[in-house]
Amino acid sequence: MKILVTAGPTREPIDPVRFISNRSSGKMGYAVARAGASRGHQVVLVSGPVSLAVPKGVKGVQVNTAAEMLDAVKRHLPRCDALVMAAAVADWRPKRPARHKLKKRKAPPTIDLERTADILLSVRPRKGRRLFVGFAAETDRVRVEARRKLAEKNLDLIVANDVTQPDAGFEV
Repeated sequence: MKILVTAGPTREPIDPVRFISNRSSGKMGYAVARAGASRGHQVVLVSGPVSLAVPKGVKGVQVNTAAEMLDAVKRHLPRCDALVMAAAVADWRPKRPARHKLKKRKAPPTIDLERTADILLSVRPRKGRRLFVGFAAETDRVRVEARRKLAEKNLDLIVANDVTQPDAGFEV
């Protein structure tokens, strides 16, 4: 089986030195990729910036932004049997990232944000017979939100994760 796995956060630039992101460590996606490879599957791991080594036998593709992750998923999806979207993709990005470092004395009082593309929704028309697995990191109404995502994104499976619980969620 050929498996495409996403992992880690994405980073959306505010300026050349600052970004919007989240606390994802990438551990879940890397564990899924490692497990797939250890069982003899061909695994491509599309990862945002993390401090983890790509598991042995896994092809790693490094990205930074949600747009880069979407491009990588689109590029590798035609050659896979399953997509496991374990990445914690940023939901918003600055509308107009600054070309130069924003100085404290010149920083804008607000940063206008726009939605990033929802990767699973974007590739949903290309699903075909592939297995699609999603993740729902939630702080409330965990089951309700997970079921909504399962249906909305045409997933075969969803992993619901209550990130308010001890030893659950990000960085564990």
